[in-house]
Amino acid sequence: MQPANILIIEDNVSDIVLLRHALDQQGQDYELEILSDGEAALRFVHEHRTRVRMPEPCVILLDLYLPVYDGLAVLRAIREAPALEHIHVVVWTALASSDQEVEITSMGALCRKKSTFLKDVFELAAEIIAICKSSSATAA
Repeated sequence: MQPANILIIEDNVSDIVLLRHALDQQGQDYELEILSDGEAALRFVHEHRTRVRMPEPCVILLDLYLPVYDGLAVLRAIREAPALEHIHVVVWTALASSDQEVEITSMGALCRKKSTFLKDVFELAAEIIAICKSSSATAA
């Protein structure tokens, strides 16, 4: 089985370290790409849209509050890019209004609350790996 190809769009280094630790505990190979702001995320979307960049991730973990462009702008761009519109997106945020949650789910993304409890981050990591496994099984 190929390693899970996961993209994290997150500007908080502590959250990335915590998630990486949780992913390490899943016992599955994975490759992680990290983008730290909305501008880099939109560049990523553009590179996939124009086929300059491959391969595509099985999951994009997207922070809602990013520097330059917010997560909703990035999510809209992902959903408008034919090369990425089928990718599973998990919006990971400490604070989302009910309107934001509705918009996120209406675009087919999952919304998960950030937590400092390791148990919650482990559950998120397990969910990400499960999504990648189901994606690779569907593609095979």
